[in-house]
Amino acid sequence: MTLGGEAEGWTRSRARTELKRVMADVERGMWASPLRRSHARRAPRPRDATPDFGPFATALISSREGQVATGTFEYLRWGLAHLMPSFASWSLQEIDIEAVDIYREHKVRESDARRWAIERGKPYRDARGRMLRPLSASSINKTIDVLRWILSIAYEYGHISGNPAQGRRRRLHEPPRRPVYLDSAEQIAALLEAAAQLDRDPLFRCSDRRAIIATLVLAGLRAEEFGRLLWRHVDLANGRIRIEHSKTEAGLREVDLVPLLRDTLRAHRNIARYTAPDDPVFPTRTGGRRDKDNLRFRVLAPALGRADELLIERGRPPLPEGLSPHRLRHTFASILIACGEDPASVTYQLGHVTPEFTLRVYGHMMRRGSSERETLRAMVNGEKLPPDGRIEG
Repeated sequence: MTLGGEAEGWTRSRARTELKRVMADVERGMWASPLRRSHARRAPRPRDATPDFGPFATALISSREGQVATGTFEYLRWGLAHLMPSFASWSLQEIDIEAVDIYREHKVRESDARRWAIERGKPYRDARGRMLRPLSASSINKTIDVLRWILSIAYEYGHISGNPAQGRRRRLHEPPRRPVYLDSAEQIAALLEAAAQLDRDPLFRCSDRRAIIATLVLAGLRAEEFGRLLWRHVDLANGRIRIEHSKTEAGLREVDLVPLLRDTLRAHRNIARYTAPDDPVFPTRTGGRRDKDNLRFRVLAPALGRADELLIERGRPPLPEGLSPHRLRHTFASILIACGEDPASVTYQLGHVTPEFTLRVYGHMMRRGSSERETLRAMVNGEKLPPDGRIEG
């Protein structure tokens, strides 16, 4: 198997680690080669033949830097990292439907092996020592989507006569995902209280966790929008946030600040180290931009665990599983609906192109009792919410 070159991060040390992992899969009978046809047996190709996948895909994705959103560029690079070990030295014309199906089967077996290793307490790790987690069916399909996109460009350039990665049969079945809603005042209050406790804990380095989570919950920003938020975009006087960097044109919008978030951001600014117009509102400790992984694992995950502890202590059920920074956008939609916003306004403030998601959340929220919606509205308007969830006058 050709793993890739130095440009893709492959070294002899990393190759030896990969070899050990493959041999362990072979011994367990779990390994399936993504290359049933050995490129060593291929006939030499003339110089003007179809390009190899590796150089073509690497150059193609590199050319998109600065032309697409940062998140999209990182997504393409992530997908390419999964594709390169299987297809780097293949000619574009050699990648057919069978090869795509073999790749898909290989990723399933690879994920099964990673899951088995984690359950055994001996997880596989990459060259930087990070644990290699199994890919879900959705993630494997996303790598195939990247392959399909690369091959679609190759088709447009005339390198291939069709796109073998096209079609539903090339993809894994994805089980329907359960909707995750954090839409009660009690749950939101517990999460914010947990974040505030962690801010005061010297063992946790992040000291603005409550302000970060409040912004995610009460403004509905995407991770990339959050990372690019500068103080010049925050208008505390008039109560709005301008989103000037988004993955879609619809994402360029203004979000109205509910009183609770307005007060939270004002307090955060009073203690922030950098507050110049072009300073990030929520930089990392090193001054960098926060991304979705930083938000999920360093900021949100510890707060979720502490919030569960608080709720259980009060005899309440813990927070729903599967919460992530992006899922908190659902919470923001629920808040807007509880505050009386119409679906069109909710769609605009979420930065959506179409209202399907908004209407789904709207229908869910309308099934909740009017007292629950009233409690949520009172909380975001700055009224005190005790642990039992009742609003005080």
